[in-house]
Amino acid sequence: MDGLSCFKSYDVRGRLGVELDDGVAYRIGRGFAAALAPGLTVTGRDIRETSPGLQEALMAGLRDGGSDVVDIGLCGTEEVYFATDHFGAGGGIMVTASHNPIDYNGMKLVGPGSTPLSADAGLGAVHDAALEDLRPVETPGALRREDPRGAFVARCLSFIEPAMLKPLKIVVNSGNGAAGPTFDAIADALSDTPLNLVRLHHAPDPTFPNGIPNPLLPENQPVTADAVRAAGADFGVAFDGDFDRCFFFDETGAFVPGEYVVGLLAGAFLAKTPGARIVHDPRVVLNTRAVIAEGGGEAVVSRTGHAHLKAKMREVDAVYGGEMSAHHYFRDFMYCDSGMIPWLLMADYVSRTGRSLGDLVSGARAAFPSSGEINFRLRDAAAARAAFEEAYASSADHIDRLDGLSLTYPEWRVNLRASNTEPVLRLNVEARGDAALVAAKVDEISALLQATGA
Repeated sequence: MDGLSCFKSYDVRGRLGVELDDGVAYRIGRGFAAALAPGLTVTGRDIRETSPGLQEALMAGLRDGGSDVVDIGLCGTEEVYFATDHFGAGGGIMVTASHNPIDYNGMKLVGPGSTPLSADAGLGAVHDAALEDLRPVETPGALRREDPRGAFVARCLSFIEPAMLKPLKIVVNSGNGAAGPTFDAIADALSDTPLNLVRLHHAPDPTFPNGIPNPLLPENQPVTADAVRAAGADFGVAFDGDFDRCFFFDETGAFVPGEYVVGLLAGAFLAKTPGARIVHDPRVVLNTRAVIAEGGGEAVVSRTGHAHLKAKMREVDAVYGGEMSAHHYFRDFMYCDSGMIPWLLMADYVSRTGRSLGDLVSGARAAFPSSGEINFRLRDAAAARAAFEEAYASSADHIDRLDGLSLTYPEWRVNLRASNTEPVLRLNVEARGDAALVAAKVDEISALLQATGA
């Protein structure tokens, strides 16, 4: 085993048998109990074959460290967030590898009230305590099994008015991950509404017979797109493995990029709460800021990453926060991200407006075309970043270094940043009504990065 290199900036993630196994999981439980003294810790797990064993080892470590434990079983990450707050626990840990390869697993950790832990805010202390040779306490913590799903469903449904829903047909692709049972519980609660819900790859299956559920990958999108067209659906939804992200397809089967979903949800919230603050990430901003301005809200930018978004939302009491990566955060959900709440909000918004999802998005895509995020794996990323700044920064109208380098010009904007979780540079280009300009700038900047970082 490679020490505790499974600790990353925002979570625990590692290759099985190399960075993560049951022994490491036990140490993490001991470290969490020692560093946070949570009193009560909520735990849950995704569908992966190794998740039950890792969760058992984790819970043993927590109990040997003196923490009582609530096990909520197979669930989504957001259900651990919810249960941590619901039970008044001092912390929560979800065993999940989300959309990582099948030979990986990991954990997502939160503190009281589901506040996020990160390397410089609690996670580092857990890491350090996990390295210590700690003896079990004399009286181990108690373990109990709980099922808070009914309360979770009620919280999700509180974001909409079910009586307002129209007879929409929605294709839902759970990717054989953990989403199926939770989605079914929400669907049962909506059984009196005219929604027609078409399920795809719905049964949880640790072998992932249809591939690792990561709908952000272009090669994984056609299966949902085809199902939407075949069903004549109003829109489609696809979840990742632990369903803290959901992705949308319009009625033609076209994938809806995350930045336009952020704009739609921002508009939906501002229609109900005029003047509210909306937090967004700095990668693609033109459409989001235009929607917020039109709705009379206040746009607040945050560094990319769930820990940063959640902290900023709490700081400014934002009603909603969104990232183009399909993480959506809600003040009335402990400022946490959820994949179940967005599809409900979208069904509610389409019902209220009487407009299709494609129609709702088409104007934004034409007014503010975007490249989508383009990743570059380079031998010398630092040299490529320096060359980019030298070539473009001096002519920019505005320079922002909040998260990477953002440069704004009269007709276009670019953000180049290093990933927080992978050894790559990420490029986003957007423009005002000129898709050809976006394409030209992508080609130009890509050539520069590849030439200087090779």
